[in-house]
Amino acid sequence: MRAMLGVSLRDQIRNEEIRRRTRVTDITQRVAKLKWQWAGHIARRNDGRCGLKVLEWQPRTGKRSVGRPPTRWTDDIRRVAGSHWRQAAQDCVLWNSL
Repeated sequence: MRAMLGVSLRDQIRNEEIRRRTRVTDITQRVAKLKWQWAGHIARRNDGRCGLKVLEWQPRTGKRSVGRPPTRWTDDIRRVAGSHWRQAAQDCVLWNSL
């Protein structure tokens, strides 16, 4: 990518600037957006399929090991939308604004 722009590592141009120049979206932002959309889609479904059970799955029972606990799939969704994220997902306009 850098060679196509005529930029070398010595120029010390940040990746954000290169993405802005090339109009390429950051993959981590894209993945986070798709995850957010999928979680909202699953929360709005009420047909009894297992998607919501997967989102709410608690893999460990009992005592956690020492150190930083592993994050669950919905931890970052709860951090942004709160503990009642499933109710917030019912309103598409509100959900997309988060």
